[in-house]
Amino acid sequence: MKNNKIYLPFIIFAALAIGVVLGGMLNFPSQGVAFSKANPKNKLNKLLDFIDREYVDNVNTDSIVDLTVTGILDRLDPHSVYIAKNEFEQVSQSMKGDFVGIGVNFYMYNDTVAVIKPVEGGPSERAGIKSGDRILFANNYKLFGRKITNDTLFSKLKGSVGSDVELTIYRKNENKKLKVKVKRDIVPIKSVDIAVMVNPSVGYIKVNRFAETTYDEFETGLLNLKRQGAKTLIVDVRDNGGGYLDKAIDIADDFLKDDALIVFTKNKKGRIDKTYATSDGSFENGKVYILINENSASASEILAGAIQDNDRGLIVGRRSFGKGLVQREMPLGDGSAVRLTVARYYTPTGRSIQKSYEKGSEEYFKEFEKRFESGELYKSDSIKVADTLKFKTPKGRIVYGGGGIVPDIFVPLEVEHGEESIAYMMQSGLVGYFAFEELDKKRDDFKGLSFEQFQAKMHNSDAYFNTFQKYLIKNGVLLDLKHTKNLVKRYLAAEFARQLYGDDKYYEIVLKEDAMIKAVLERK
Repeated sequence: MKNNKIYLPFIIFAALAIGVVLGGMLNFPSQGVAFSKANPKNKLNKLLDFIDREYVDNVNTDSIVDLTVTGILDRLDPHSVYIAKNEFEQVSQSMKGDFVGIGVNFYMYNDTVAVIKPVEGGPSERAGIKSGDRILFANNYKLFGRKITNDTLFSKLKGSVGSDVELTIYRKNENKKLKVKVKRDIVPIKSVDIAVMVNPSVGYIKVNRFAETTYDEFETGLLNLKRQGAKTLIVDVRDNGGGYLDKAIDIADDFLKDDALIVFTKNKKGRIDKTYATSDGSFENGKVYILINENSASASEILAGAIQDNDRGLIVGRRSFGKGLVQREMPLGDGSAVRLTVARYYTPTGRSIQKSYEKGSEEYFKEFEKRFESGELYKSDSIKVADTLKFKTPKGRIVYGGGGIVPDIFVPLEVEHGEESIAYMMQSGLVGYFAFEELDKKRDDFKGLSFEQFQAKMHNSDAYFNTFQKYLIKNGVLLDLKHTKNLVKRYLAAEFARQLYGDDKYYEIVLKEDAMIKAVLERK
């Protein structure tokens, strides 16, 4: 067995785009095809043809094409991107909203597939697979003690709806192996993490991305909250990099009166397409708050801009990412695709919130460092906006264009300057791995505990806090946690709760002390 390596995933401000296509620019000509001197595009085709036929060594021209396409798109804007053939299925699936498989959350722990938690109501849970189980074989294919690529692993676990896979499981707490037959089924990939009441009249919905199923998930959650008495709604799009623009529009439509402008786009030829609210809104009268931060981008900003510019609600948090470009996606014919920027979008008052990318993609995505250095994440008066980019809402409020949505209610990072990396880390997969490994050692210690007893156990002891500090050092993460002890303990308890009791309990712990939630509740 090899030691399991954990890498600290630092959050980078990346916006998900909704892509467009290039076309057949890179078709390979057959020998003898004439090249027109008048068409500079043919240079690339001719060069590739020469390399393919004449170059002294064998060269994979497909890889050259990939590099060429990427190089061309790099000269355009940061959100025009190439999706290679081997990446396309995964990218598409994440936005589709479901896949066919066995339905487990897992990770490779000591070269073994360890089940963190079966998907609730999914095929594996129905078949009796439990948290902590190790999957040793899929049919007769060995999954442990060897290096397996994700593609290979997924190919063994995924399949067609209704097909069977026999899993050989090792159940550590019972010290036994067993065979379990799992019937593959459609497994949802949630884009709405939770819809829950934070007090008797305030509902909360967390949207992690805008995928094909997002509006349906959102509407289900919203109607459930209304039945529970929600008169005020908090929509959380923090760290939501975007996705499908039309799903953000659908959600905005739920809040806006008939014929209210939601967004408009303008393309290269000057064509303007405006999108208005319909009469179908299901929450047009209650109070609305949208939570954003420096990682909220694209479709998240469309939603926030529509609410802010129509004076429909208040935006809470920190300045958003600043992506005002629209992409469209088309296949290139070989399983790959390109997402090309085809328009800019504008909020109802006419704001473009796209930040500058004149200095190239690297500087563009490193812009968040300037926000740290300027103090913008800690003080609202450190947000720099140009006076020339002021706009007025119908009620006369001043809003700003250029570089993201500026919130109506500013909420700083909840930790002292210089410790922001800890706040981000505590919301990363690293904490989930730690919680799994600790539960794996002592799962029986939590057996039979009510949620209240669990909370008391976590709150009254520093044992897991101290163990987590050692865990970080062991894995090469040198962070001193003592100044953020309460924050760390809160997120540790929340992650343990998620794996033991489900997502609802994770959010029940986290939201109680959430600074932005508190800012909203203080206004009521």
